[in-house]
Amino acid sequence: MRCPKLLIILLLLTGNSYASTLLVVGDSLSAGYGINPNNGWVNLLRADLEPKLKIINASISGDTTGNGLARLPLLLKKFKPTYVLLELGGNDGLRGHPLAKTKANLQTMIDLCRAQNAQPLLFAMRLPPNYGKRYTDTFARLFPTLAEEQGIPLVPFQFEELVLTAGMIQQDGIHPTELAQPIIKQAVLAEVMKILK
Repeated sequence: MRCPKLLIILLLLTGNSYASTLLVVGDSLSAGYGINPNNGWVNLLRADLEPKLKIINASISGDTTGNGLARLPLLLKKFKPTYVLLELGGNDGLRGHPLAKTKANLQTMIDLCRAQNAQPLLFAMRLPPNYGKRYTDTFARLFPTLAEEQGIPLVPFQFEELVLTAGMIQQDGIHPTELAQPIIKQAVLAEVMKILK
């Protein structure tokens, strides 16, 4: 007969196991810049989905798609995620990086995810209008175009409605406040739930 203590330990270990893992590779938006990270959208998503889905936040404020691409192979090897949310590109745009390079970096990250049997998801980005209409419009189209070309889920851009609502954007005019985090979380959750089904 199995020892009762051993049985309890086994049950606890089973209860803490995860069917799937979501790796978030992002920048300040996911890292919780300017707010308590515990109240950021990634943590809110974790509260909604764990223990069904383990969430690992590998986001670093200031990261570009180039930084993310450099870090991704090690992250995939270490965490062996089922899903990878790529929330990158905003800093590329803010720094005026060539959009062809941004798209190529994202494409390579998508390919790396698939090579490791991880389902990629893409987070749509946009830029403030002061970067010029041609650049900002082309930048905005990059994400839905790439998602459609690759047949991957796209988390829609939420900031236009946030900018129009008092208290949703920090004084820097770029980063969302804690009040905005549940809105961002809900947009991500909607896409994640589709793939979990």
